[in-house]
Amino acid sequence: MPVFTANIIIYTGTDFAQTFVLEDAASNSIKDLTGYVGCAQIKRYESSSKAAEFSVGFTNDPTTGRVTIEMLSAVTETLKAGKYFYDILISSPNGVTERVIEGTAIVKKSVTR
Repeated sequence: MPVFTANIIIYTGTDFAQTFVLEDAASNSIKDLTGYVGCAQIKRYESSSKAAEFSVGFTNDPTTGRVTIEMLSAVTETLKAGKYFYDILISSPNGVTERVIEGTAIVKKSVTR
């Protein structure tokens, strides 16, 4: 499966959520995510240790291909403003792991606190 690139912006001290719709590369149809699990991290550099983790979830109907990454305000407030990198990995019920989305995450300091 090709890796999709999407850049995101996260504001410190706020809840963050982003939903993506995955397609099956072979059929160009919505990917059925039944039984899949996912993980996602944010790092300052690709080779550095993780700065934080996203919660990864699939909608109530995993046949819609929707995967959502979330980070609560308690986590975003610990991030320093700047450029980070992130990616999302999903694992199928039979153990095949795919990297499906990657990109940069710009963390901005919230003005209102």
